[in-house]
Amino acid sequence: MRLNEWQLAFENYLLSDAVEAPSSWVTSLQGGPTLDVSGGLAIYHNAYRGRLLEALRGDYPALVYWVGDAEFEQWAVAYIRQCPSAHFSLRWFGAGFAGFLSGYLDQQQAAPLVEMATLEWAFTLAFDAPSRQPLTCEEMTALPASAWPDLQVELVPSAQWVECRFNTLMLWQAYKAGESFVPSERIEAMEVCLIWRSGQVCQYRSLGVEEASALQGMNRGWSFAQLCSALEVTHEEGAALQAVTWFKDWLSLGFLNRRTL
Repeated sequence: MRLNEWQLAFENYLLSDAVEAPSSWVTSLQGGPTLDVSGGLAIYHNAYRGRLLEALRGDYPALVYWVGDAEFEQWAVAYIRQCPSAHFSLRWFGAGFAGFLSGYLDQQQAAPLVEMATLEWAFTLAFDAPSRQPLTCEEMTALPASAWPDLQVELVPSAQWVECRFNTLMLWQAYKAGESFVPSERIEAMEVCLIWRSGQVCQYRSLGVEEASALQGMNRGWSFAQLCSALEVTHEEGAALQAVTWFKDWLSLGFLNRRTL
């Protein structure tokens, strides 16, 4: 066998469910003094799948906590079979897991589980994103009043935006606290969970619909004057005060950068 043919055969063996390797290429291998070829290949086969399972459990611990290890492993094995690792780093193996669950499970069952997987993966993305020093309250205080109307900001590179239509954040918090999960249920108003990294620690904040809309508008290019104008619909004369209040809060949490044109 040529080297590339042997490599493809080995890859197919690792991805297959059969622990026993095909005899067509096993005969090209030699065992060691204490371990024969079949035993050595079986170790590779089991270790490969075990390492991928370990990586998925590490990426989605709240999901494991919610559904139990046995059911999660069933999904994970199906994911490994359907979406074999294609990246040199295991860090990115779980990137497609939420999408996989969406197609693998019944639609009604999948929706809250996919949302949890999306939330957990957002923490991974936030942690691995590039660093950038956030805008501070001190920097904003130094700005002249004339600069405020045209001021534009955007979210830091690590920021992740997850729209929740179930009580997913409450379930995730229960996992973090080691508490029993409450039943999953659809919530009346969509909840936005904003996740970002501060130093080496991921932070999160739950946003109501109005605050989320305001922050999203700023991230898409609104100026501070446009933010105030948008808030006049619901806050009338108190629009500017509400805008400043939110702005101060966002700055203190450290997830804004000044937009550079």
